[in-house]
Amino acid sequence: MAIVYLSRCLPESVMGEFARRFTLIGRSTDHPATRAELLEAVAVVDAMAVTLADHVDAELLQKAPRLKVVAVYAVGHDNVDVAAATRRGIVVTNTPEVLTDATADLTWALILAVARRIPEAERLVREGKWEGWAPTQLLGGDVFGKTLGIIGMGRIGRAVAQRATGFRMNVLYHNPHPLGPDVERALGAQGVSLAQLLQASDILTIHTPLNDSTRGLIGKAELSLIRRTGCLINTARGAIVDEPALIEALEQGVLAGAGLDVYPEEPRVNPRLLALPNVVLLPHIGSATHEARVKMGMLVLENITAVLAGREAPNRVGVA
Repeated sequence: MAIVYLSRCLPESVMGEFARRFTLIGRSTDHPATRAELLEAVAVVDAMAVTLADHVDAELLQKAPRLKVVAVYAVGHDNVDVAAATRRGIVVTNTPEVLTDATADLTWALILAVARRIPEAERLVREGKWEGWAPTQLLGGDVFGKTLGIIGMGRIGRAVAQRATGFRMNVLYHNPHPLGPDVERALGAQGVSLAQLLQASDILTIHTPLNDSTRGLIGKAELSLIRRTGCLINTARGAIVDEPALIEALEQGVLAGAGLDVYPEEPRVNPRLLALPNVVLLPHIGSATHEARVKMGMLVLENITAVLAGREAPNRVGVA
């Protein structure tokens, strides 16, 4: 029976199916694997199921004589050196589509939380400091009828745009490859340049992959183009935004607020972010629903099963 390494404990139903099909080694807890554990495992396994916290680089892959597939339990796969894996004949897979709606819903939770200052209001009540209704208390901004700017119009970006219909928003987007006219009409979205998007958006939300062209895409110059009443939402990857520049913009009032589910150095969160009342901070829970996480696990399982059986993986990642 093939040996599969799991770097994290997955949902119970997924673990049961993995155990039925393969010999499992790896962690039985929900804490990240150490580098030493990864190096030890990769020397003896046929497949690895890893998370974004696990860095699968060229050095690790060189120590993998039997490894045939690295299955990432996520859509993003910037934690894996795909080119190095491909050179060694190792397939890399991910889990697209099954977490699209969960992440889009979470994006909207952040949009509303930031715009309406919901965490601040909740703390006021919970801390016993609310003294009753007041005309100027915790004034936020409307979402209904505003302009939503979307960077990255893949599956998740399009799902976010679909949800904007109920708020009758003007939807603009920036994407390396423009959508077709029929898709734009269906979503009520218009493609524009990045500068136009930044200048016109009341709410800017990021849904592009992290790669060499998007790392640091939103820096000081880009943030300066956003209107002072605007807010930025990021449920994609932390490194797409220049974090020091974002913090400075928030501290100086260049930007009204931000909602973040991702950070450049997870799980570390910059202390300056923690001190800002106009920022909503979440612990990378974009796909954290029972339904999405089980579907992700089953997709990892099917990708590994296919490769080890000599078939094409359903969700093979191309060379980066």
